[in-house]
Amino acid sequence: MADTSAIRILLADDHALVRRGVRLILDREPDLEVTAEAGDGAEAVAMARDHDVDLAVLDIAMPRLTGLQAARELTAAHPGLRVLMLTMHDNEQYFFQALKAGACGYVLKSVADRDLVAACRAAVNDEPFLYPGAITALIRHYLDRVRQGEEEPERILTAREEEVLKLVAEGHSSKEIADILVISAKTVQRHRANLLHKLGLRDRLELTRYAIRVGLIEP
Repeated sequence: MADTSAIRILLADDHALVRRGVRLILDREPDLEVTAEAGDGAEAVAMARDHDVDLAVLDIAMPRLTGLQAARELTAAHPGLRVLMLTMHDNEQYFFQALKAGACGYVLKSVADRDLVAACRAAVNDEPFLYPGAITALIRHYLDRVRQGEEEPERILTAREEEVLKLVAEGHSSKEIADILVISAKTVQRHRANLLHKLGLRDRLELTRYAIRVGLIEP
């Protein structure tokens, strides 16, 4: 009798021998259960329509639809479904494409016996799982962007706005902030208005809460 609390897994690989080996790794864990298998990406997409699964483990190189193409279709059609790429390719290009396709983890077949179980558990807990080489690639990619002068897309506030926000959250008046930053009180007021507008907040209290949340000040 199947364990209804187990993580239900869709496994897709065009090599039956590989699927059998991966299934052995997963099915020996009490909280993991392969409930559907596919031999290519298109079949994986079809299987996800017919089976209730929590996680899709996809090979990258497959006929009809690749694992990357299948990942894009699966994440679009099933927002709650988590996707892991299981591949022989230790390749930065594939790795970044997998992230763009919606995968939350990237596991190499060469170390699947060591990493795959942990990656499956991480995926269903909304935690990313990357092999060490992938982490190196991410850091290298980030450093390249910094060297090229590209601004981080997630940076909402300018450096000056962060300075003003920190001082506002610490309880300083506009005049005190102006003296500390050697700017006019009028400029401080403009920065405060910009902060409220950018962050969609209403007052000093909400600015203070935001500053605590992003680590500018301690609660």
